Amino acid sequence: MSKLWGGRFTKETNKLVEEFTASISFDQKLAKEDIAGSLAHVQMLGECGIIPTEDADKIKDGLLAIKKMVDANEVEFLVEDEDIHMNIEKLLIEKIGPVGGKLHTGRSRNDQVATDMHLYLRTKTTELIKLIEDVQQALIGQAKEHIHTLIPGYTHLQRAQPVSFAHHLMAYFWMFERDKERLIDSLKRVNWLPLGSGALAGTTFPINRERVAEILGFETIYPNSMDAVSDRDFIMEFLSIGSIIMTHISRFSEELVIWSSQEFQFVELDDSFCTGSSIMPQKKNPDVPELLRGKTGRTYGNLIGLLTVLKGLPLAYNKDLQEDKEGMFDTVETLEGSLKLLAPMIETMTVNKDVMRKAINNDFSNATDIADYLVRKGLPFRDAHEVIGKIVLYAIQSNKFLLDLSFEEYQGFSPLFEDDIYEVLAPEHVVAVRNSFGGTAPEQVEYQIKLAEGKLQR
Repeated sequence: MSKLWGGRFTKETNKLVEEFTASISFDQKLAKEDIAGSLAHVQMLGECGIIPTEDADKIKDGLLAIKKMVDANEVEFLVEDEDIHMNIEKLLIEKIGPVGGKLHTGRSRNDQVATDMHLYLRTKTTELIKLIEDVQQALIGQAKEHIHTLIPGYTHLQRAQPVSFAHHLMAYFWMFERDKERLIDSLKRVNWLPLGSGALAGTTFPINRERVAEILGFETIYPNSMDAVSDRDFIMEFLSIGSIIMTHISRFSEELVIWSSQEFQFVELDDSFCTGSSIMPQKKNPDVPELLRGKTGRTYGNLIGLLTVLKGLPLAYNKDLQEDKEGMFDTVETLEGSLKLLAPMIETMTVNKDVMRKAINNDFSNATDIADYLVRKGLPFRDAHEVIGKIVLYAIQSNKFLLDLSFEEYQGFSPLFEDDIYEVLAPEHVVAVRNSFGGTAPEQVEYQIKLAEGKLQR
């Protein structure tokens, strides 16, 4: 068969042009969405009397037969047929004859491809929300086990104050909760129907776009046909959200890499999520979190790529927009793979509580509590800060930690110290007294876990 649009042309397409402009190598991922959109379109055409009902039924049967072939991986998509739309339409005409050509009545590939991508992202966004919830559930599971497990909290990667390990883990829960909310909110813009906009100006046929929206489950119809065929904001938004999700995954992965190192030994990743060295038999490499960290870059690239494609495009459709799909597919697949690995990796990691506790005993992360102690005794905070700075310097020079100093040594710095200073400096006390809402005290951590569980139940 010659090309479906070939009537205007006197020469065959140059083979290099054919290969360069074809998108079937990647947009075949949209086969099911393309068929779903076509089924809704032809149903509307029949109901509106734009084509005979018997023709609509015949086209519908042909499309359903092709869908079965696609599901069974029995279709060979051809480069010479350019894209998924032309491939399926040719298959349809081959299967049911010339009546298959009536399917394209009242539509263009421009509104067709946009519809396909809206359908695709709607499905994938919903699936990604569930995968994020799996990660959140894994974080809650570990957090429940470690409300009273203490870990050094860091700022500038320097030990700052001890915190509950559960509190540290739950920080990532809330990051992912915001990611989930962004995805949920984006569905409002994904769920716009472009079909019926034609190439850019609408159609002369008396179509019923509301009926197509009803069949396909779209909440909104694009009110401007030029915007409908050229809008890729919904993909940009998805790529942006995907990049933020991968940023959070990368930050957590970085902590897993650090925590599982010989220098920290705070956690041990399950063997099933690590690999070995080809030359050093003692090695256990955290390859999964390293790759999660590394794959973040490709999602950033996909976002920047689409932003760059779109920044200079006049209305309405331009062939440049063919470049919108590969990055979208890649980010979807990167997110799916990353989230599917992250949840079980969190669930199966071993937490070395004793090592974490030893680290807290051998630092000065309880120093702030001495300052608060002196402030409660009436000393201005800035004066207290200076006193504590001198105490820490003295302890370092004496090769001691704050709990190692004698009562006499404390009183040498200030007569306000009493023997209850050791209770104040105990790590459990340091954590427990931070009982403000959102703090690291066990009571507050238990409360935020309940809040988190409530979010998941909704």
